[in-house]
Amino acid sequence: MNPEPRRPTWSRQIEFTLAGIGNAVGLGNVWRFPYLCYRSGGGAFLVPYLLMLLVLGIPLLYMELTLGQYMRRGPIQALANVCPLLKGVGMASVAISFIMCSYYNVVITWGLYYLFSSFRAVLPWQSCNNTWNTANCSDQAADGSDHYSATASQQFFNLKMLERTAGLEDAGTIRWELCLLLLLAWILVYLCIFKGVKSTGKVWVNAAAQIFNSIGIGFGSLMAMSSYNSFNNSVLKDTLAISIINSLTSILAGFVIFSAFGYMSHLQGIPVDQLAVDAFATMPVAPLWAVMFFFMLLCLGLDSEFAMVEVMVTSLMDGFGQRLLRFFKQKELFVLAVCGVAFLLGIPYILQVGIYVFQLMDHYTAIVSIIFIAFFEVIATCWIYGVKRLSGNLQEMTGRGAHFLFKMCWVVVSPLLITVILIFAIIQFKPARYENHVFPPWAQGVGWVIALASIIWIPLGAVHTLWVLPGTFTQKLKLSITPFALNEQSKTPYYERGGGDPYPAAVVISSSISLGEKPSIQTNL
Repeated sequence: MNPEPRRPTWSRQIEFTLAGIGNAVGLGNVWRFPYLCYRSGGGAFLVPYLLMLLVLGIPLLYMELTLGQYMRRGPIQALANVCPLLKGVGMASVAISFIMCSYYNVVITWGLYYLFSSFRAVLPWQSCNNTWNTANCSDQAADGSDHYSATASQQFFNLKMLERTAGLEDAGTIRWELCLLLLLAWILVYLCIFKGVKSTGKVWVNAAAQIFNSIGIGFGSLMAMSSYNSFNNSVLKDTLAISIINSLTSILAGFVIFSAFGYMSHLQGIPVDQLAVDAFATMPVAPLWAVMFFFMLLCLGLDSEFAMVEVMVTSLMDGFGQRLLRFFKQKELFVLAVCGVAFLLGIPYILQVGIYVFQLMDHYTAIVSIIFIAFFEVIATCWIYGVKRLSGNLQEMTGRGAHFLFKMCWVVVSPLLITVILIFAIIQFKPARYENHVFPPWAQGVGWVIALASIIWIPLGAVHTLWVLPGTFTQKLKLSITPFALNEQSKTPYYERGGGDPYPAAVVISSSISLGEKPSIQTNL
């Protein structure tokens, strides 16, 4: 059987490191982190955040980069090789990345709207002297004695940019300005990727969710990108660079934002929690600072966005590359089709009802779904594929296996913490709402359907594996937890390096395997 073509690699290894940092350092660092930090106890939030970084973020990122680089495949094929029974985890990662990229780009669209609106002598959200402002608009947050509907900046966001309706029951019409900006955002994403690569409990749940969302664990983005690494790349170096720079950026952004809000609070004599986002309106040369800030958000958002799209492209090309190229003729046209579909999926967010759809989507995907996926990814990789095998893969690639502390995190600490966090997330889960608008029961039901749109692939993948494997149910079940059982002729890690035994020594699956023999689960340290 002819070996398949070599997988393309990054032209320089620093490109992957920078791309990985770009994927991790995104809007969440300057938007979500300061918000979670304030909501979850201020400086006290840094304790669980940093601990989660050490025992969850860095070890799991190390695990994902190792898998991607060794398997030379995106999350779907990599997880199918690791544990056929849980191959749906890779599908779920791709699904949640694609779901999130469809509405993450809406945030970039909003940033573009603010960026273009900032090229004025006076910022349009600086005062209430505009046609969209209502009679009860206030130029600044009140001290609690005055009652008003919203500040000038809030009304600019809700009444000018979004032109939002009263609730989910009223869809309104499409916002054509936002539609054109969304199209522009997708054009920018396409141009970036079309060539490919050359309570205490609540505090801890928020800290873990921020680690997962910011670094990108469970989304498959970095696993897909690492599959294009040279085989002998230093995985640990990239792991530490991506995770540490990402966290330092979050903490720095938190200090900057809290400093600005503290200054505004002092000037206006009101609590921080009553301030709206009016920072630029109080600064000298306000439009200049606004343009610089929103351009920064655009740059931060784009690299995270195209990493999520790349997961879908890589996974589909890995699984159906030849058929897709026969249909689309060129990979660039396939990437264009993916971006086009994602653009169409983003249209509900730019209707006048869009902010409610956005909030519903974000609420049901950002915490429970991703932690659920991460849990099964750890089980598949660390308990079934085995830490011994994973460390052996590292040894083969870099000449050095995993440190004992990483092995301990993989086998015991990370699975235990993720389980506890998942339980807390489910217990403390609250229905979605936007400001004072509580979503009706039918909308909450839609939210759970949204959550299941990614999670459902895990049981579906398990059912499909048991269906296609040979033998009795017991034999199928034993094979389903045997690495590479779905692909006995797999050549992925070896032929692409120029030949050799097509089976990794640690995971040999003989073509004459005894179906009655019990496969071992490698969790030895």
